[in-house]
Amino acid sequence: MERRLKAFPEKANVPKSYWIASLIREKTAADWPGSVARLAKAWKDFPEAENLKGELGSGSPRETL
Repeated sequence: MERRLKAFPEKANVPKSYWIASLIREKTAADWPGSVARLAKAWKDFPEAENLKGELGSGSPRETL
């Protein structure tokens, strides 16, 4: 494990502390990666959520708890 920890920052030509910090930022990010965010609205013919919900009606009665 230690050899791998040394190899990755060396391969990226960055200090070990920088590589670890960037890994922590990446793994704890709350935002979607840009590649995923760009997919939003990619399907022009996909209906909006409101349109999908409107076709469902009021739903089924629920049991009380």
